[in-house]
Amino acid sequence: MHIVVIIAFALILGSLFSGLYFVMKDKGKSNRAVNALSFRIGFSILLFLFILLSYRMGWIHPTGIPLSPR
Repeated sequence: MHIVVIIAFALILGSLFSGLYFVMKDKGKSNRAVNALSFRIGFSILLFLFILLSYRMGWIHPTGIPLSPR
């Protein structure tokens, strides 16, 4: 499970940096930056839903870090 999340996070960061590169290089003349950032948003949503599903299925568990009372 750790490997899947790490790979997904690396893909999200790679898409973010490729979007930045395309913004700097193309200067708004192509849609490559929009496509890269759209992929990042979609993949982030899929990762969030996958983590929620994994928790519901019992594949992952909370770490048990206690919250401080106020």
